[in-house]
Amino acid sequence: MESMFITPMNMVQGLNGISGAGSAGGIFGAAEKTEKEEDSLFGSLFGDLINNVKELEDDYMKKQYLLATGQLDDPHTVPIAGAELQLSVDLLVQLRNKALEAYNSLISISM
Repeated sequence: MESMFITPMNMVQGLNGISGAGSAGGIFGAAEKTEKEEDSLFGSLFGDLINNVKELEDDYMKKQYLLATGQLDDPHTVPIAGAELQLSVDLLVQLRNKALEAYNSLISISM
């Protein structure tokens, strides 16, 4: 079988700890967590996403440079890297927007 040029996208590491449906303490276990643990999960999720965007941007810029200097063997990887970068930025922006919506609705409920 031929090797594929397209590498699969990696799963965001921070999303693994969010799903609690499979565990017995899924809903109630979240109430037992301390505020520091919740902050670290939230912070690590966005930190991982930001690092992912930075890595993809570096990869995209490197591939553009290699293409411009004629050192890239397969030029189709440049638009693929650009699409991966765009998708990761869109995901980060959408998650930020949802977090802000949730924060604003919590603030409006408490007032």
